[in-house]
Amino acid sequence: RVQLVESGGGSVQPGGSLTLSCRASESTFSTYCMGWFRQAPGKEREGIAAMYIPGTTYYADSVKGRFTISHDNTKKTLYLQMNNLKPEDTGVYTCAAVSEDDYEDYDVFSELRYENWGQGIQVTVSS
Repeated sequence: RVQLVESGGGSVQPGGSLTLSCRASESTFSTYCMGWFRQAPGKEREGIAAMYIPGTTYYADSVKGRFTISHDNTKKTLYLQMNNLKPEDTGVYTCAAVSEDDYEDYDVFSELRYENWGQGIQVTVSS
């Protein structure tokens, strides 16, 4: 398993922006698909953005047009650019990854697809 470390969370006012990063600890990890999940207070964790490395990106309707997922393979880092943040974006954001060897064809927003998880990082949107 590879360790994933998130950074970039914090507090922001509505309408503001944040960029989350998720770095894989092992340079030899062959990432096939990565995703960002969010758990809002009192709710279940849900997938909000995912991408094949490199390749197609996917977004939940709640973030489409506001969030952008990207990956820098040289840095082994996944990003989530979040713009026009809303109070309902508040929650713990966790990145996840799966290698091609471990990949199984679950939905991109299914937790079953991913073998490696970060610790999670808090994002709070409040005035």
